Amino acid sequence: MVETIQWTDSGVVMIDQTKLPREITYVTCRGYLEVADAIVTMVIRGAPAIGVAAAMGVAIGALHADPDRMDEEMEGICTVLAGTRPTAVNLFWAIGRMKRLYASLRGRPVEEIRAALVAEAQRVKEEDIEINRSMGRHGAELVPDGKTVLTHCNAGALATAGFGTALGVIRAAVEAGKKIDVFADETRPFLQGARLTAWELQQDGIPTTLITDNMAGWFLRQGRIGCVVVGADRIAANGDVANKVGTYSVAVLAKENGVPFYVAAPVSTLDLTLASGDRIPIEQRPGKEVTEVFGVPVAPEGIAVQNPAFDVTPSRYVTAIITERGVARAPFEESLRRLSQQAELAE
Repeated sequence: MVETIQWTDSGVVMIDQTKLPREITYVTCRGYLEVADAIVTMVIRGAPAIGVAAAMGVAIGALHADPDRMDEEMEGICTVLAGTRPTAVNLFWAIGRMKRLYASLRGRPVEEIRAALVAEAQRVKEEDIEINRSMGRHGAELVPDGKTVLTHCNAGALATAGFGTALGVIRAAVEAGKKIDVFADETRPFLQGARLTAWELQQDGIPTTLITDNMAGWFLRQGRIGCVVVGADRIAANGDVANKVGTYSVAVLAKENGVPFYVAAPVSTLDLTLASGDRIPIEQRPGKEVTEVFGVPVAPEGIAVQNPAFDVTPSRYVTAIITERGVARAPFEESLRRLSQQAELAE
């Protein structure tokens, strides 16, 4: 399985997801500004993976920070990383975790602080992989045997430190012996489904069919699809889910056709400070992602463009939310709060 991100003596090494599947190349970030740029340009993407990258960005920033201005520089490092992408709450969760550790170490020798931050960033990565495997075990039970699973965008190993959230559920179902195949939406405009999900599952030998986004309704109506499984970038207290734009449409179509719609996400994706998805900030991406495909213009020059990176699926369309702590169902205000409290007690 591909390793999305790793800490090395040379720097933070990431597979360049903008080049997949045509090229398998790696980017080495030797400072926190390079990590921030990799997040903005989507060299690395996916909420859990962004969280890991942010933790490593804080750690590598600390390695190069001026010992005499450590507090000031650490604040600046965290501010830059927090400003990269606004929707995925895992980014802020990871930065907050690193800031709390740093605050607890104030007054200790600088080298001790740096070593502790590096160790913590690596721990964030390893924990993410274990979280995904646990999530997969919970979710595999929900996947119907002998049916097709529809997924949107990429919520696999590439979107995490390894194994995946939505694709982790699919992988775990296959490991459990279930005979399933996958329909992957292409996911315009950045084509994460076509470029990344299809490639990942093909590498694993899981039967996968690529469809365009506007074909999902047709196939949901045919009765072949047993469930939909997607990831998430932020989940509000009431169970509203922010995920890659187009997810809302798929959820409505699944509801119309009586197909269960599952969301797989770690507890760190929950934002219980937001009562509903109406308050989730939605990132706006550059218009060129819509008007061009790999640098080739596909629209009239000068045309107005809207390019929200995410949409919000109201909780009434969500059958269940799969986490590493178990499966949450409506009423989500109660079930999500309970899972969050379990995670806090385990820390």
